[in-house]
Amino acid sequence: MTVSYTLKVAEARFGAFSGLLFRWRGSIYKLLYREFLLFCALYATLNITYRLLLTQEQKRIYAQVARYCNRSADLIPLSFVLGFYVTLVVNRWWSQYTSIPLPDQLMCVISASVHGVDQGGRLLRRTLIRYANLASVLVLRSVSTRVLKRFPTMEHVVDAGFMSQEERKKFESLKSDFNKYWVPCVWFTNLAAQARRDGRIRDDIALCLILEELNKYRAKCGMLFHYDWISIPLVYTQVVTIAVYSFFTLSLIGRQFVESDKESSPAPWYLDMFVPLTTLLQFFFYAGWLKVAEQLINPFGEDDDDFETNQLIDRNFQVSLLSVDDMYQNLPPTEQDLYWDEARPQPPYTVATAAESQRPSFMGSTFNLRMSDDPEQSLQVEASRRFDLPAPVTQTSQTPLLGRFLAARAPSPAVSLQNLTPAAPATWR
Repeated sequence: MTVSYTLKVAEARFGAFSGLLFRWRGSIYKLLYREFLLFCALYATLNITYRLLLTQEQKRIYAQVARYCNRSADLIPLSFVLGFYVTLVVNRWWSQYTSIPLPDQLMCVISASVHGVDQGGRLLRRTLIRYANLASVLVLRSVSTRVLKRFPTMEHVVDAGFMSQEERKKFESLKSDFNKYWVPCVWFTNLAAQARRDGRIRDDIALCLILEELNKYRAKCGMLFHYDWISIPLVYTQVVTIAVYSFFTLSLIGRQFVESDKESSPAPWYLDMFVPLTTLLQFFFYAGWLKVAEQLINPFGEDDDDFETNQLIDRNFQVSLLSVDDMYQNLPPTEQDLYWDEARPQPPYTVATAAESQRPSFMGSTFNLRMSDDPEQSLQVEASRRFDLPAPVTQTSQTPLLGRFLAARAPSPAVSLQNLTPAAPATWR
C-alpha cells in the first residue's frame, strides 16, 4: 500500500520532517538495512584482520594498498552518474503514473451523449464503459504483478464481471502474436457506431466526442504498455550499479585507519577510529540513492510505495458504472442559491479561519505604492512622461561619497513645463 505522509507535513513547523525519520514502513532503512549491515560486517572483518592478524611487514603493504584504493575511489564520478540516473528514473516514474488510464472524462461523455431511459439505453451505456474498464484491466495484467495475481487467467476476468463468456470466446478466437488489450476498444467503437445508427447517439458531433475520449483512454493504455516494454537502457543501469559497488569496494580497503596515517599526520589531528562515521554516512546516502532508483524504476511491483493498481481498478469500475447508470438524468431540482439577492456574496468562515478572512485581498504589487502629493513634482513627472525627458530624481540624504559607492545617479535638474520651447516638436504618447 502506498505510504502517504502529506498530512504530517501540511505545516512547515519545527520537527515536521524529523518526525518522519522514525517511520519504518516505506522508509530507506527498510530498503537498505541488509546492505548496510553487510558493509559494516566486511569493514569490521578487514579492520580486525589488519589490527590483530597481520605482521608488521604485512601492515606496511596493506597501508600502501589502502592509500591506493582511497585515491582510486575519489576518481569515480559517483555523484554525477548516480544523480543523473535517479533524476531520469523519477521523471519516468511520474510519467508512468500519469499514463494510468482513468475513465472519468469518458464516462461523463457517455452519460451525456448516449440516450435512453429504457433497458436498451442502460445496457448500452454500461457495456460501453465496461469495455473501457476491460481494456485497462487487460493492460494492467500485463504490467502489474499485483493485478496478475488477482486475475491470473481470463477465467478470473470473466468471474469478476469485466467480460462475458461470449466475449471471452471472441477474444480468444482472435489470433495474434501481440498483446490484445486493444480489442475491447475496437468493440467500443463498433458499439458506438451502432448506437449512432440506432439514434441512441443523436448526432455525429456527439459520436466524434465519444471516440476522441476513447482514443485518449486507449493512448494511455498503450503508453503504459510501452513503458513496461521499453525500459531505461540496461547499459546505463549497469554503469550506475558497477560505479556504486566499485566505489564502496575500494572504500572498504581505502577507508581503514592504518598506522602509516598516524605517522604522517600531526598527532593532535589524527584519530584512530574503529567506526568510520563519514564512510558509513556516505554509504547510506549513495547506496540509498541507488535503492530509491531500484524501487521507482518499476512502480507496478509489490514494494511499499508502488502504485495501488488493484484499488485503482476497483475505484474506476465502481465510479464509471455509477456515472453512466444511476446518475443518468438523475438531477437534483434546480433552485435559487443562498446568495441569490446579494451583490457581493461572501461564504461564511469557521472560528478557526475567521482571522484569515479579515485580511485584505491581493490587488497587485503596485496597489500600495505611495505617490507624492507635491503638485510641482507631479508636473515634472507628467512632463518627463509625455516629452521623453529624464525622470526627476528625489533628493536623498546620502552623501556624495556614499551615493557614488551605491552607484546612485546624480539628481537631474528640475524640469518645468515653461522650459519646453515650441521650436522642438514634442512626441506625444
